[in-house]
Amino acid sequence: MKRILITGGTGFVGTRFHQLFGERGIETIRYDLHEPSSDDTSDYVQGDVRDAKALTVAMKGCDAVLHLAAAHHDFGISTKTFHDVNVQGMQNVCEAMAANGINQLCFYSTVAIYGAQEFPNEETPPAPESEYGKTKLAAEYVCRKWCTDDPANQCLTMRPTVIFGNNNFANMFFLIRQIDSGKFLRVGKMDNIKSLAFIDNIASTTLDLWLDQQQQREGYEYFNYADKPDLNSWDIATAVYKGLEKVPSSIRVPYGVAKVLAIPFDLIIAATGKNLPVSSARIKKLAKATTQFDAAKVHAVSNSSKTPIPDAIKEMAAWFKSEGKSKPHPERRPPESVQ
Repeated sequence: MKRILITGGTGFVGTRFHQLFGERGIETIRYDLHEPSSDDTSDYVQGDVRDAKALTVAMKGCDAVLHLAAAHHDFGISTKTFHDVNVQGMQNVCEAMAANGINQLCFYSTVAIYGAQEFPNEETPPAPESEYGKTKLAAEYVCRKWCTDDPANQCLTMRPTVIFGNNNFANMFFLIRQIDSGKFLRVGKMDNIKSLAFIDNIASTTLDLWLDQQQQREGYEYFNYADKPDLNSWDIATAVYKGLEKVPSSIRVPYGVAKVLAIPFDLIIAATGKNLPVSSARIKKLAKATTQFDAAKVHAVSNSSKTPIPDAIKEMAAWFKSEGKSKPHPERRPPESVQ
């Protein structure tokens, strides 16, 4: 592959792939609604995956497509937008590839297609509960059909758990910020398991499977991705404390008490629709909910080097301390319609 179009190419994951492709001497086209955070815009094309015509034009001269663009936020996205971006966007990608004679695709789906099932592997029947999971699963079906329609088409689908790393302003960032501020409290034992994916690890594995092992891939293949071994919530918090060079507090709040304390925040969220950092749902997610996924299949076939998760968390905490704390948080929710 000499030239790859990356949808969502200026986002957190897309930016890391852009760097890695550059290190391999592979040209990229970063197709995204949002401009790059860096000054280098030479390969950037502003566009929306819902704009089929613009997408087809942007793909000219490319050998492959890495499809990362998605609607995925918990707040502020309508059901229609989830469908238009995630499902119709996938359809547009496949049609644009067909129009340009491109048959190599890598698609980032999600473990959210399994819903709340315990420790699912790739053969676990999907049971998505969120609009994000439902529309990502529908996008997978679009990919499967694209591969079935033409035997020359190949699609590698990755189903990652939560991805984190430097310059990511999502769940791990908010946990680090809360611990750094001194407002974090241990709720209950926090012994619930959380599968995580470090950006460098999943990116290197993807390149190994998609580029280095390309000749071994056939048709449509899919893999769960989570780094192993899994950590529990308190292990994760402890790694953050170490990265920030702070000592964990000895105070522990019973889970039942924390739920009561969250009620005022729940009422404000219900009344205003604002995404507050404290809620009963967030407390449950942190202290009780287990999100563990089987990723034996991918680790059995890819031997790319991995950074241990505790070290990756400490690295992100150190980045937060040195520069991340003061960085602006980019707004990347897609608009309700094509601009």
